[in-house]
Amino acid sequence: MNGKFSSDRRIVKTDDFSSVFRMRPCARTEHFVLFARLNQLTHARLGIVVAKRFAPRAVTRNTVKRVCREVFRCMQMPAFDCIIRMTSAVNARKGPATSSRLKRILREEVYRLIASRKTNQKNRLW
Repeated sequence: MNGKFSSDRRIVKTDDFSSVFRMRPCARTEHFVLFARLNQLTHARLGIVVAKRFAPRAVTRNTVKRVCREVFRCMQMPAFDCIIRMTSAVNARKGPATSSRLKRILREEVYRLIASRKTNQKNRLW
């Protein structure tokens, strides 16, 4: 697997987001919630929603998205549309916008989020 996360592996259309959001959340962590649904493609796709109220600085929002894409790309996923949505703030406004500690925490939490979905659904399609 190469190091790129191509555009065909991303959910970008509003209709695609809406169809996945209609499903119940599959897994939750302290800062994120995961929605997933089967797709008709041969690969998994990812959508990420990071609200400005939870990460007011663009640097932080971009870091969250980058970490989510990295973890998703590295995990072997079946043909699902997945959306990771941030539900609470990851750092304070007074603290640094991004740091290696924040990236490590985000990476671990997103990995747990996706892995918990996979272990909870072993008997099902995923």
